[in-house]
Amino acid sequence: MRRLLNTLYITTENAYASLDGENVVVKVEDEVKGRFPLHILEGIYIFSYAGASPALIGKCTQEHIDLVLCSPTGRFMAKPVGRISGNVLLRREQYRIADDERRSCHIARNMVVGKVMNQRQVISRAVRDHPDRVNTVELRDQMEKMYEAVGKIVTVESKDVLRGLEGATATHYFFSFDDLILRDKDHFFFHGRNRRPPLDNINALLSYTYMMVTSMCQSALETVGLDPYVGFMHTDRAGRVSLALDLVEELRPCLADRFVLSIVNNGEVVDRDFIHQDSGAVLLDSESRKRIQIAWQKKKQDKIMHPYLKEKIEWGLIPYVQAMLLARFIRGDIDGYPPFVWR
Repeated sequence: MRRLLNTLYITTENAYASLDGENVVVKVEDEVKGRFPLHILEGIYIFSYAGASPALIGKCTQEHIDLVLCSPTGRFMAKPVGRISGNVLLRREQYRIADDERRSCHIARNMVVGKVMNQRQVISRAVRDHPDRVNTVELRDQMEKMYEAVGKIVTVESKDVLRGLEGATATHYFFSFDDLILRDKDHFFFHGRNRRPPLDNINALLSYTYMMVTSMCQSALETVGLDPYVGFMHTDRAGRVSLALDLVEELRPCLADRFVLSIVNNGEVVDRDFIHQDSGAVLLDSESRKRIQIAWQKKKQDKIMHPYLKEKIEWGLIPYVQAMLLARFIRGDIDGYPPFVWR
């Protein structure tokens, strides 16, 4: 089992990361600002156009340390990948399944079932924890509609039909999402998903968190030997990590959406943490990104009982466990892919 280690976030806009022996050194205008041993790191996120040295990039790919390059505003730019490793037979079987409508649909529908059940659980937690602050009647109605959709999803044999049902349940979920925001509704509200760029505070937080979850899922799939670019529900597109996006679908309600609701409802972010541009785009400022990253690290270290493995693991390891289970199914070691269903 992979161990959950530290993630280094470099957020100073003109910072440059380089390699010195077995350490990553962070410099700003040739002045050393920090030195960190590589062996304690599982990932490095750099929010700077200055970037990283080729030596550090090479070392990270060699040691399987995630190196993610982002713009100073938090937009994902690149993730270096080293030599392709893993069982070629596993990847060949992955490609065969991706080209088979029926087989790929069976995996995709399990992922969508996990997504819908996790969305229901996000709503259910709000109803349970804040019955006097949310519209429990309306929320329970949306939950019931989502549960009814699950009964249809489990029998689907067409990915087009599956995408239609997934879209319908997403409508019920996002219809409820604004009611789950419990404070400062003048500045924190949800009137629909928007991105590239996000147009309000909540969508800015969702986009930023989804970026981190997608990177985790891509790394997890590469770790177990799967090709993150060949998906079962998301179609092939140059440069798109389709299988990672498939895996994100089932995890983002409980891992990302719940995290965003938590930091907003607990007052860990406020309106002044955001940059509202004249174009309408809304971005997180550098200081708020630092606080969010600290909270994200704490979230990843919390433990939860995995419903399939029946053992407690850190939230941050969930993508790796699901990638492992997916690889085991593709190899034929288990009868079906068990999605992660939050309880």
